[in-house]
Amino acid sequence: MNRKNIIYTIILAVAIIFSYFAALPQSVIISIIMLIGGFFLLIKGADYFVDGSSSLAAKMKIPSLIVGLTIVAMGTSAPELAVSISAAVGGSNSLAVSNVIGSNLFNIMVVLGICSAIKPIATNDSVAKRDYPIAAAAALVFVLFLLDGTLSRLEAAVFLIAFAAYMIVSVRIAKKEASNADDTAVPADFSPIVCAMSLIGGVAGIVLGGNLVVEHAKLIAMKAGMSETLVGLTICAVGTSLPELVTSITAARKGENDMAVGNVVGSNIFNVLAILGISGVITPISVTKDSVIDGFILVGVSIVSYVWYITGKKMSRAEGITLAVLYGAYMAYIIARNYAL
Repeated sequence: MNRKNIIYTIILAVAIIFSYFAALPQSVIISIIMLIGGFFLLIKGADYFVDGSSSLAAKMKIPSLIVGLTIVAMGTSAPELAVSISAAVGGSNSLAVSNVIGSNLFNIMVVLGICSAIKPIATNDSVAKRDYPIAAAAALVFVLFLLDGTLSRLEAAVFLIAFAAYMIVSVRIAKKEASNADDTAVPADFSPIVCAMSLIGGVAGIVLGGNLVVEHAKLIAMKAGMSETLVGLTICAVGTSLPELVTSITAARKGENDMAVGNVVGSNIFNVLAILGISGVITPISVTKDSVIDGFILVGVSIVSYVWYITGKKMSRAEGITLAVLYGAYMAYIIARNYAL
C-alpha cells in the first residue's frame, strides 16, 4: 500500500470514529461539514470496496471482464445504494426516490453532456441496441409503478429479478465477445490482510457515510426550508454521482468513449433496478406527485438523449452542451417549485 493510500486509510478511520460523536449537530455549519464528511466516506469507501473486491476476485481467478461488469459497476453506484437504503429504512421515502431520479438525471445531462462536449461520443452498437434502451425502459416502468403513489414490495421484487436477468445476459454476452481474446484475471495487488482491510473499511465507509448523508441532508433541508425531494434531487444526487462524473470524464479525456457512456448507462440501470429494488423490498416506498413528475422528466431525457446518441452515429458537442444547459434549467425549476409551495 503506497503512502497516498495509507493517508486515505487514516483519514477514513478518523472520519468513521468522528461520525459516532457527531450524530447531533448544533448548527448548519456542522451539518454541512458532516454532510461533506459523509460524501467523503461514501466515495472513498466505494473506492476501497472496489480495490479489495477486485483483488479478492483476482485471487479466486475471476476474469477481468466479470470484475468490470459486476464489482466495479456496483462500486461506483454504492453511494446511491447506501443513501437510498438508509433513507428508505429511516422513513424518508421522498429522499430515497429523488436521490435515484436526481442521480440518473445528473448522469445523463451533466456527466454524459460534459463527456460529449469534451469529445463527441461515437455510438457503440451494443450500448445502442441493448443497454441504453434497457435504461430508458427501466425509467418508464419505474414511473408507471409510481402512478399509484407507492412502489410496493412486489414491484420492487420485479426490479430485482429484471436486474438479475440483465446481469446474467450481460456476463454471457461479454464472455462470448471475449471468447477469442486472452481474458486473464486481474492482477492481485493486495495481500490477504490488506484485501480484508479494504473490504471491511470500504463497507464501513459506505454504510456510515450513507447514514451521515441522509441524516445531515435532512437537517439542512429542515433549516433551509428545503423539501426532502429537493435535497435528494440536488445535494444527494450530485454528491453520490461524483464517482461516475470522475470516472466518465477521465475516460472521455483519454478517448475511451465506450467506457464513459457505458459507465453512465450501467449506473442508471443499477440505480433503478437494483437500488430501488432493494429499497422497496425492505420497505414499500410512498412518493409525492413531484417525484412522479420528475420521473417523467427522467423518461423524457432518457429518450431524447438516446435518440441523439444513435442519430449521426455519435452524440455531438452541441448535444452535450444542450444537455448540460437543460440540467441548469431543471435545477432552476425544482428550486422554484420548492419555494413556491
